[in-house]
Amino acid sequence: MNLGTIFLSETVGTALLLLLGGGVVANVLLAKSKGKDGGWLLINFGWGLAVYIGVLASYASGAHLNPAVTLGVITSGATEFVPGIAVTPVSTLTYIAAQMVGAMLGAALVYLSYKKHFDETESQADKLGVFSTGPGIRSSGWNLVTEVIGTFVLVLMVMAFGRNGDATGLASLGALPVALVVLAIGASLGGPTGYAINPARDLGPRIVHALLPIRGKGGSDWSYAWVPVVGPLLGGALAGWASAFLLPIL
Repeated sequence: MNLGTIFLSETVGTALLLLLGGGVVANVLLAKSKGKDGGWLLINFGWGLAVYIGVLASYASGAHLNPAVTLGVITSGATEFVPGIAVTPVSTLTYIAAQMVGAMLGAALVYLSYKKHFDETESQADKLGVFSTGPGIRSSGWNLVTEVIGTFVLVLMVMAFGRNGDATGLASLGALPVALVVLAIGASLGGPTGYAINPARDLGPRIVHALLPIRGKGGSDWSYAWVPVVGPLLGGALAGWASAFLLPIL
């Protein structure tokens, strides 16, 4: 195991996550798509399955796919991300950089897949919604709370799955438990903010939205962009720290 393998694994897994997760949103929101108006539950199932595929593709690195998970592993007190890869500033940056690159690549592939449908869609909000999250009711403080809580649940459960093995538990129990947790979070806590629960998932595609020549796209809502970054990082860090106290009684 080396950092090159870590980078490639996280990049591929996160790219698949965003291709399939962003793809289901595009399918539901964009004009003339055959999945148009498929609804919130279709989006939730799509994201859950996207996590499943992304995790399967990136077992080699522990399948973080999410800076909040990486931070949670650190605050849990782990000394290695996976066997042979110590927790250091360099390895941490390798994980996060790969997650950002993968998220941007996946978002760009969604645009290529749905290029003609983006052209036919008039709503700027729907176009942005394919790439990034936005609040149902804009209240930055409360939106932040929602993201912290949702990400806390995600990362705590990832830590729980890892009690009998590696740092994140994904290799030992498989991708399905994590996918189901994401599905549950989306169905129950996703309404207020669209449940980013992953800084790379929101920031990477938002940057891609700003850069791509999408017809009539409008702005990228940078005034809100800090919420789905800071909230998940706080939630992930808290979950990693709390795992030492909570997991022995779960």
